[in-house]
Amino acid sequence: MCGIVGYIGLKNGVPIAIQGLKRLEYRGYDSAGLAVLTKNGIDSIKVKGRVKDLEEKIGQEKLSSNLVIAHTRWATHGEPNEINAHPHFDCKKEIFLVHNGIIENYRTLKKWLEQRGHNFYSETDTEVIAHLIEEYYQPPSAKAPDGKKDLLTATQKALSLIDGAYGLAIISSREPDKLVVAKMGSPLIIGLMGDGEYLVASDPAAVVEYTRKVIYLADGEIAVLTRDGYQVTTVDNQPIQKKADEVSCDLSQIEKGGFDHFMLKEIFEQPETVKNAIRGRVLMNENKIQLGGITDWLDFLTNVKRVVFLACGTSWHAGMIGEYLFEHLASLPAEIEYASEFRYKNVPINNETAYFVISQSGETADTLESLRKIKKAGGHVFGIVNTVGSTIARETDAGIYLHAGPEIGVASTKAFTSQVTVLAELALLLGINRNKIKKEEIESRIKAISEIPEKIKIILDKNEEIKKIAKKYYKFNNFLYLGRGYNFPTALEGALKLKEISYIHAEGYPAAEMKHGPIALIDRNMPVVVIATDTEDVIYQKVVSNIEEVKARGGKIIAIATEGNEEIKKMAENVIYVPKTNGFLTPLLSVIPLQLLAYHMAVLRGCDVDKPRNLAKSVTVE
Repeated sequence: MCGIVGYIGLKNGVPIAIQGLKRLEYRGYDSAGLAVLTKNGIDSIKVKGRVKDLEEKIGQEKLSSNLVIAHTRWATHGEPNEINAHPHFDCKKEIFLVHNGIIENYRTLKKWLEQRGHNFYSETDTEVIAHLIEEYYQPPSAKAPDGKKDLLTATQKALSLIDGAYGLAIISSREPDKLVVAKMGSPLIIGLMGDGEYLVASDPAAVVEYTRKVIYLADGEIAVLTRDGYQVTTVDNQPIQKKADEVSCDLSQIEKGGFDHFMLKEIFEQPETVKNAIRGRVLMNENKIQLGGITDWLDFLTNVKRVVFLACGTSWHAGMIGEYLFEHLASLPAEIEYASEFRYKNVPINNETAYFVISQSGETADTLESLRKIKKAGGHVFGIVNTVGSTIARETDAGIYLHAGPEIGVASTKAFTSQVTVLAELALLLGINRNKIKKEEIESRIKAISEIPEKIKIILDKNEEIKKIAKKYYKFNNFLYLGRGYNFPTALEGALKLKEISYIHAEGYPAAEMKHGPIALIDRNMPVVVIATDTEDVIYQKVVSNIEEVKARGGKIIAIATEGNEEIKKMAENVIYVPKTNGFLTPLLSVIPLQLLAYHMAVLRGCDVDKPRNLAKSVTVE
């Protein structure tokens, strides 16, 4: 969730840290703060609000330092205010730290520390860590018999007592040439800037402006950075040799590029990002699918008895489409599970099932814990992730990268279509290998996938038309989204997008389920978005019947329909046409107008599209 930046070097790190926070603000924007080393100790500035408010306050203070830690917050414990903003500090204000994660046993630790004379200032769980380090940072005494003098050892001792997740950056006025960072369950990287300079961050987006060389810390690792170099150990003080990796994204990918919002930019990037998910994988000339990331596991995947997808949020909707795809194309029993529920279920795990975890960030806490649960039980887990080098990418047996580039908008768009594209490719590959697809159908299906990017462009050209529809409906406060088959999960995703960024209440349903309750809500104040594609499909005729039922009760219909369908015009107030494609690919086209509709309604309602209230991009805490 939260964004962390740390700098040690020879330059003034304050503007570097502020720029890093701006790149990470999509991870949390309730409050912000930073701490810097000065001649007189450590100074800290915190604000309730955005990074721009912090920048303005710093400008008034004229801070300068070559040792800095900074933070932009998504609140977990304690309301968003200046007191609860990071950095947090110990009793003597000698130790300051910033934290991303949740300390699950903080109440027990806080009570123990209070009994030992520590005074707390905030309502956060994070502050416990600062006081724990202080406890073990003292010289040996009756009060702290096993205490240690140096920051690293005190941090190791403190973290050995903590249950939960953390990404930490810690500084101390007692050791002014040192920055200590630690990771457990929350992402943290070290950017190697050269010449005794290091930039720490919870996301590569904060680093790529300055360096492409990074070190990904693994869970349980602690690094000490000085201007003379760095060392990495475990919490148990075992030294670790780390190899630098190259970050693939560039600066242009994390800037708006002339668009008003990152979300709109990312919607319009989808012809290219879907093409990236296809490139080198859908081989038209050879009439085959090739997925290099799972080559060594292809026999296993071809012969499994069952597939389980695990995901959260938008990725869960992609996984539900994956369920339909695997059953339809590969005749392989499949199901989708909420990772947040699966991790606590007493469910049998076996080697005849393939488990796929789906996550844009590769750091989603519940998905990661489900992965670990399966691995511990001896199951095989495969990843479908966007972020190269992420924890899920490193811990799965194998997997497939999306190659969608950084997704900055909190509401996922391009990652969703890339996930669905990869799932379609995988289902088609397994269907071919399992002899479940007729030979004469293989070519047409592969051709259909390769045509999707150009068809998305056709829909994006309708942006102004969709904006006009949004103007008609943005003042309504309740929407119903209906779809059947592949487009039921698409309806769920459309409703989620509207909820996330416009704060309009919206629900997605299988169209036939409308009669089992939701139809009671329908009146002239309830617009209904119906996905009614594939006019030759028997499901389409069923959806038409559902539309008639809505019309009979005064509901207003916005239809997503296949080009050339004149029938739907007679029933719907508004129709958004999408190009015809093979049925299993319809979600990739149907979802685009739903993304644009949600975006334009949110803008018209004056909402902060890229930073919707109460949300953050990467959910790294439970």
